[in-house]
Amino acid sequence: MTVVATTSPGFGRYGAVPDKLAQKGWTVLRCVDMTKPDGGLLEHLADVDFLVAGLVKVTEETLAAAPKLKAVLKHGVGVDSIDVAACTARGLPVLNTPGANAAAVAELAVGMMFSLARNIPAGHQGVVTGGWKRVVGSEIDGKTLGIVGLGAIGRSLALKAVGLGMKVVASDLYPDRGFAETNGVDIVELDELLRRSDYVSLHVFGGADNAALINAERLALMKPTACLLNLARGEVVDLDALDAALTAKKLAGAGIDAYVVEPPDVSHPIFRQPRVVFTPHTGADTVESVERVGLMNIEDIETLLAGGRPTRVLNPQVFQQAGAPA
Repeated sequence: MTVVATTSPGFGRYGAVPDKLAQKGWTVLRCVDMTKPDGGLLEHLADVDFLVAGLVKVTEETLAAAPKLKAVLKHGVGVDSIDVAACTARGLPVLNTPGANAAAVAELAVGMMFSLARNIPAGHQGVVTGGWKRVVGSEIDGKTLGIVGLGAIGRSLALKAVGLGMKVVASDLYPDRGFAETNGVDIVELDELLRRSDYVSLHVFGGADNAALINAERLALMKPTACLLNLARGEVVDLDALDAALTAKKLAGAGIDAYVVEPPDVSHPIFRQPRVVFTPHTGADTVESVERVGLMNIEDIETLLAGGRPTRVLNPQVFQQAGAPA
């Protein structure tokens, strides 16, 4: 019996995925208890063949407690919560689902821009509490969107923004210049992007390399009328610096979907800022996206069980370590 454990609340719940899992006859263990740091995973690790990981960290200690583990699969794209080096040392393939949630995250970014431009959250709250305060907003048509990270999500967002009449600039360590040229996207350095943009949307991986990528110095480069969107990882933005910039009116607003600790500590002053839209790390949470991700996870498990090599493996050297043909 194949045992699949997951720390992702969405895995196996939407679209065709539940039926697919039922047909396979695999045992699926849901380790999503928010009262426990690991979601309750530890108590099941001895029996787990495949781990479908959400945001709970997968560490060397996790792997040591899972002697039957054959692979770690990310229910999504970012693998900064997975110790890939430790997995590689144990000969365990690590897989993710590139592109599967791109449209969902990009659409939430667009929704955040409209929410900030037209004061939608405050307008809603005012009406339902008996108020009638009309606020003159702004149009996003003709504005400049800066996309930090032109991967699958960034490219999807760029196409949507162009369709809305926005100008798009982007920064990326390894930019897709063909895509940029075809779609009228200017590739620029990060600091120039911050200076030029009316909205800045972050779509980079987390981890030490991008910790506080947007700090006080970089926030100071932005227009006082600009808004910052973080749909990446919490550590990418220095929240203290962002709160200070908003308080000093050196920034007009922000949208935040990712936090260093989730759920976040709402005693932080950022949560009292009236011009910030908060969502609970829900960028990828659409029925369509979660279905695509789950089906890709199942496909990769099927391939591994059959002795094959999935195309989405992030550390292919583990197959050479195991003596598999190149």
